[in-house]
Amino acid sequence: MDRLDNTIRPYAWGSPTAIPTLLGVEPSGEPQAEMWMGAHRGAPSRTARGTLVDVVDANPKAELGEAAVAKFGPRLPFLLKILAAGAPLSLQVHPNLEQAREGYEDEERRGIPVDAPHRNYKDANHKPELICALTEFDGLCGFRAPEQSAGLLAALGVDSLKPYVDLLRAHPEEAALREVLTAILSADREEMAHTVAETAAACARLGGEYQPYADIAHHYPGDPGVIAALLLNHVRLQPGEALFLGAGIPHAYLDGLGVEIMANSDNVLRCGLTPKHVDVPELLRVVRFEAGDAGVLRPEAAPDGEEVYETPIDEFRLSRYVLPEGAAPHDLTLPTPQILLCTAGVVRAGEEELAPGGSVFVPAGEKAEVSGAGTVFRATVIV
Repeated sequence: MDRLDNTIRPYAWGSPTAIPTLLGVEPSGEPQAEMWMGAHRGAPSRTARGTLVDVVDANPKAELGEAAVAKFGPRLPFLLKILAAGAPLSLQVHPNLEQAREGYEDEERRGIPVDAPHRNYKDANHKPELICALTEFDGLCGFRAPEQSAGLLAALGVDSLKPYVDLLRAHPEEAALREVLTAILSADREEMAHTVAETAAACARLGGEYQPYADIAHHYPGDPGVIAALLLNHVRLQPGEALFLGAGIPHAYLDGLGVEIMANSDNVLRCGLTPKHVDVPELLRVVRFEAGDAGVLRPEAAPDGEEVYETPIDEFRLSRYVLPEGAAPHDLTLPTPQILLCTAGVVRAGEEELAPGGSVFVPAGEKAEVSGAGTVFRATVIV
């Protein structure tokens, strides 16, 4: 197996302390948002054999296994991260596989550079993702029922929100959500900035369930995404709980430290809470206008102490082992590629000793035995 040396991305929304605290190092004073583990070409993990991209490219079948290559192609199909949100991320959705292929081919055909700021599709892949909390973790996930959103907005007592309240109460669910989100994102920016300011003040005054939205408005004053965020479920994960974000589900991470896994893609359609490009027509094509519960996931017990976060996705499978002091070693050998990540205690993976934040890549079929006292997350694929 290969010990990984991973890149930490300094995005502005990152916490300056959460990842350093996990790693047991001094903070630099700069935001540290994400630590990437995998073979994403933007920031591949480094090994003694070269980058993980180089390692996989040199012999895909040996590293990934024949079944994984046959199903996903000669690339590691997932990206594992430690994510540390110190401020809200952009409100966003991800396309399904068909939408991603269509969108990518269209933008290629129109000659839009892949690094253009108004480009929506960086690749032809979908980007389902799973976030598992290591600390209390706040997020927004999926639409509330329109009637609930109407009540929430009405109670703020902001006159300029009344048209949205009326729309939410006047239509079937899908039409109501579509019309309100369209109206919010298409409104005059100056008028909307005034509405957001009034809404933020009302949220701060009322507190309680409104406080997360007051906090969002503090970071993004005047942004229409503040009003859009009020249409979504707020959820607070406890350590070990998770959220699965499928295609078309609007979401945003607000605060906390977690382990995130996703299909290896950069495709994001933004709804707000960002200075970046918002393509309203394409966004409305991708969003699933369905209300429902946020769907908090808890791990399901499997043999040999494994706890699995079940999702409908084959590109990744995330599980964890909580190893007590003195426990017998666990054999984690699989015919698929794996990344093992320690998040607590000290564990041994093969010959490698892993403290929190330490990780290894295990090629398909290579013996993988873990022992020690701590928590290990296992990322692999389903073939």
